[in-house]
Amino acid sequence: MNKIKNTALVTGGAGFIGSHLCKYLLGKGYRVICMDNLITGTIKNLEDIRNGDFVFKNHDITEFIEVKDEIDIIFHLASPASPIDYLQLPIQTLKVGALGTHNILGLAKSKRANMVLASTSEVYGDPREHPQTEQYWGNVNPIGPRGVYDEAKRFAEAITMAYHRQQGVDTRIARIFNTYGPNMRMRDGRVIPNFIIQCLKDNDITAYGDGKQTRSFCFIDDMIEGIFKLSQADYYLPLNLGNPVEVSILELADIIKKLTDSKSKITFSILPEDDPKIRMPDISKAKNILNWEPYINLEEGLKITIDWFKSNI
Repeated sequence: MNKIKNTALVTGGAGFIGSHLCKYLLGKGYRVICMDNLITGTIKNLEDIRNGDFVFKNHDITEFIEVKDEIDIIFHLASPASPIDYLQLPIQTLKVGALGTHNILGLAKSKRANMVLASTSEVYGDPREHPQTEQYWGNVNPIGPRGVYDEAKRFAEAITMAYHRQQGVDTRIARIFNTYGPNMRMRDGRVIPNFIIQCLKDNDITAYGDGKQTRSFCFIDDMIEGIFKLSQADYYLPLNLGNPVEVSILELADIIKKLTDSKSKITFSILPEDDPKIRMPDISKAKNILNWEPYINLEEGLKITIDWFKSNI
């Protein structure tokens, strides 16, 4: 009997990006196996999936992984990704980046499946190159509090390349920059959920440092399309995925205040250790190789995100 549908395994599939990716893949006609131990993800993100081609497995990928099904492609997104998480879960963050990625690559080899690693712009650390290109090696403090996440992802990239070169595994590496949208947690700890919740409650907006540090924010729909396009491309080196429009934290606060019609006032707190001062991707390669770039502007994406928060707060 011929196989009818391709099967995708999504690790971290109950998380913010992972849950959107599961739904996207189902819409593309894939059978989807979502694997998550729910340490930071939530089954609530998957409750609206009513599809017989979807399977959820509660499993910690740092332990032995057994999947009897055929697998065509693995999207490896499992990891705490918010500072509030990886600062509370430093050992788990390092283990999933190292042991978890090792296990997933071994599974990809045994199943002869492609593997897409969800890496991060954090591999660039507090960058001295701006905007950041894929050729930049980064400025990371390996023993600082953020190092558990930064170095876990840098190791994940290194072992992914080792499996590609030495074991012949067909791999991709997505360096994901700041992403936002529905399904983010209320107490996520990242700037957009923080500001939206504070503005909706008319609480003070907490900006760290002087608020002049910059970020670039990509709406989730654009990011998912980029990740999928990368999975279909013949390109194995790291690739930046993000929105190249740079805004300061203070500018972001003003936009969210306006969109929520909030009376909140901006207050300032101490900048966390090793917090990047600038962050913006060079996406020239994504444009050329994937024919991809974000189309949803910040204000449009924030309106959608704010509406979701209003209905879930």
